[in-house]
Amino acid sequence: MNKDLQKRVVFGALALVIFIPLLVMGGVPFQLLIGLLAMIGTAELLKMNRLSPSSIEGVLAMLAALVLTLPLENYLSFLPTDGNYTAYAIVVLLLLSSVVFQIGQYSYSDVVYPIASSLYVGFGFHQLVSARMDGINTVLFALFIVWATDIGAYMIGRQIGRRKLMPRVSPNKTLEGSLGGILSAVVVAAIFLLFDKQLAGQYSFLEMMGLVALFSIFAQFGDLVESAIKRHFGVKDSGKLIPGHGGILDRFDSLIFVFPLMHFFGLF
Repeated sequence: MNKDLQKRVVFGALALVIFIPLLVMGGVPFQLLIGLLAMIGTAELLKMNRLSPSSIEGVLAMLAALVLTLPLENYLSFLPTDGNYTAYAIVVLLLLSSVVFQIGQYSYSDVVYPIASSLYVGFGFHQLVSARMDGINTVLFALFIVWATDIGAYMIGRQIGRRKLMPRVSPNKTLEGSLGGILSAVVVAAIFLLFDKQLAGQYSFLEMMGLVALFSIFAQFGDLVESAIKRHFGVKDSGKLIPGHGGILDRFDSLIFVFPLMHFFGLF
C-alpha cells in the first residue's frame, strides 16, 4: 500500500469515527455537525472564487447555509414551521443589501455567487438533516446507494471502461463505469430493501429499483457538477479538510443531489 493510499484509508477511517457515532445519535449533535459541514462547504466554494470567508459577504453566506441547514423552528418556538427558510431569506436580503455599501465595487452579479453557494450547499444538507429526523435507515439507504455507485463506477470503469462519459468535465469517467455504478447501486439497494421493506412505502419493489437507478444517476451528476466547478476555477480539490480526500464538497457532492430527490419522491 503506497503512502497516498495509506493516508486516504487512515484519515477516511478517522472521519467515519467522528461521523458515524453522531449519525447514530441523531438529534441536535448530528444537526450541529451537519450545520458546521455546510458552513465549511460554503467556505470552500467561496475560496474557489477567491472570496474570503472572513469578509462580510463570506460570513453572511456561511450563516445563510447554516440557517438553511438547521431546523430552526425546533429550537426557537416563536418561528413558523418553515423557520429555516424564512431565516435564510432574511440573511439573503442582508447579503443583497451589502451592494448598497459598496457601490462601484460590489454589484448584484457579484453577490449572486455567495447566495447561490449557500443555497446549493445549505439545501442539500438540510435534506440530509430532514432524512435523519425521519430515521437513520433513510440516511443509510442514501449512503449505500452513493457508495455503491462510486465503487461500482470505479471498478467497472477500470476494468472495461472505453467510452468517455464527459471528458471535458472528468476525463477518467467512462460510460461503462457509469452504467456499472447504476447496476451496483440497484443490487445494493435491493439487498437493503430485503431487510427494510418499510422504507419503500407506497412503491413496489420494481418501482423502487427504478428510483434507485435515478438516484444513482443524480449522484453521478452531483459529482460531475462539483468537478465542473473545480475545473472552472482550476482547483484539484474543493478543500483540504480531510487529507487524501479533499474537502467537504468532495465527499458530499453526490449526497447533496440525492437527498432532495429522495424527498421529492416522498421517501422521507
